[in-house]
Amino acid sequence: MAKYLAQIIVMGAQVVGRAFARALQQEFAASQAAAQARNSAGQHSAAASSIAGMGLQEAQQILNITTLTPEEIQKNYEHLFKVNDKAVGGSFYVQSKVFRAKERLDEELSIQTQDKQQSQKET
Repeated sequence: MAKYLAQIIVMGAQVVGRAFARALQQEFAASQAAAQARNSAGQHSAAASSIAGMGLQEAQQILNITTLTPEEIQKNYEHLFKVNDKAVGGSFYVQSKVFRAKERLDEELSIQTQDKQQSQKET
């Protein structure tokens, strides 16, 4: 009786182990595919985010911008930079965040321009 019970326990552990290994392989393959898709879609943008220390969405929120146009970026930047000048009672920290946001958005614009030029060369 104990022999059969031990065999059942061993077989059950083998089945659970195989199922766990298969699920782990599938999860690893799915994460690799997702990472590859993210890498090809936003490789330059991610690099710009890590350099600036600020994501694109955060930069857009700071400068209150919905569309990436150089005119709108410059207009909002100038306004927010002047309003937060320490000489008029503003905050140097906020002013620096505004400056970094503009840098990040300018970098994104240059990345988009490069991508457009590359796609035009390919066609």
